[in-house]
Amino acid sequence: MNGIADLLAPLQEPLFTLLGTPVSWTEVLGFGSGALCVWLVARQHIANWPIGIANNLFFILLFTGAGLYADAGLQVVYIALAAYGWWSWVAGGQQAASGRLPVTRTDARVWWVLAPATAAVTAGLTLLLARATDSTVPFWDALTTALSLAATYGQCRKKVESWYLWIAADVVYVPLYVHKGLHLTALLYLGFMALCVVGLLGWRRELAEREGRGPVVEAVA
Repeated sequence: MNGIADLLAPLQEPLFTLLGTPVSWTEVLGFGSGALCVWLVARQHIANWPIGIANNLFFILLFTGAGLYADAGLQVVYIALAAYGWWSWVAGGQQAASGRLPVTRTDARVWWVLAPATAAVTAGLTLLLARATDSTVPFWDALTTALSLAATYGQCRKKVESWYLWIAADVVYVPLYVHKGLHLTALLYLGFMALCVVGLLGWRRELAEREGRGPVVEAVA
């Protein structure tokens, strides 16, 4: 264990200072891999999954050091979901005429499960973090975790509504990371929101064309 800690220690060293807060190699690498991953998802490129797994590993180190334990644990779940999503995109693509898993909508039955599950995860994690850790933001950490899990599930199945869930999570993440002094990561999540809008418009356009309604040109409200 000490050998692994010694090996990873250089990644925790400050690289530069942003707004009076030291920024580590871990945060910089998380920034780069995270931005690339979301861009690849928006383009429906299969490489988003291995890049995303690398991003998860960097964020495990970053969030553990910042006391965002639910977010750190979430990265482990992300890795498992990434394996599932990778398989889903490949297997679904093999069955589709286009060679890739098509974009679809989330049906009502899934929402009836997803919505209460998200609320339950938020409540359960809030209690766990408040009682079992030194987290100073248990509710917000839990809420973003639950929203991100729901969004990741939708992304694995290429459900267009997953982008709305990501945007909702990012709206909370940005001020949360600023509060924790993770300014570069907060900036990254601002970029994520912009990429989410791009991804949403692209996936809606493909969905509209598949449904025979022509391209989507309206802006997102």
